[in-house]
Amino acid sequence: MTIGLYFGSFNPIHHAHLIIANHILNEKLADKVWFVVSPHNPLKETSSLLEENHRLHLVRTAIEDDSRMKASDIEFTLPRPSYTVVTLTHLTERYPQYQFKVIMGGDSFQNIRKWKNYEFILQHYPILVYNRPGFEIDNSLSDHVTVLNAPLLELSATAIRKLIKEKKSLKYLLPEKVITEIEKGGYYRK
Repeated sequence: MTIGLYFGSFNPIHHAHLIIANHILNEKLADKVWFVVSPHNPLKETSSLLEENHRLHLVRTAIEDDSRMKASDIEFTLPRPSYTVVTLTHLTERYPQYQFKVIMGGDSFQNIRKWKNYEFILQHYPILVYNRPGFEIDNSLSDHVTVLNAPLLELSATAIRKLIKEKKSLKYLLPEKVITEIEKGGYYRK
């Protein structure tokens, strides 16, 4: 079985994340997609980061009706900051029956040379890269890189957090159940 590992802060998860995951499953690039919620990405600012268990809860809420997808808290138990290579090594040892692929946006892929042991990742794991507006994808780094012909949406968690602070509508940007949980928890208001 092939598992697509979709790493991210998911701060919060939104429809673009779900559309990418669904595209990968529809195109049979993976049998399942695991959303790996990262507690601390060493390349990102953490001041606007919602507490990790709340973000995990929002991911679980978003995908609870789709058995092809799973929310993973594996990085919550690993050393911090979270390094993808450490998580991949851990998962490969824990689940030798699975083949893992890494799912990332063009923005993350553009920074892959800054990742810890990025050469090892490129050599040992297939990478599925989806386009992000304004980020060019140089897939000459490895034969294991596949650029997806996925729907292109200009939707970012940063913009969504701004809308929440401004008390504007989130309709159509997030699953309704996620909007309800964000409102109920008072997330991203400060």
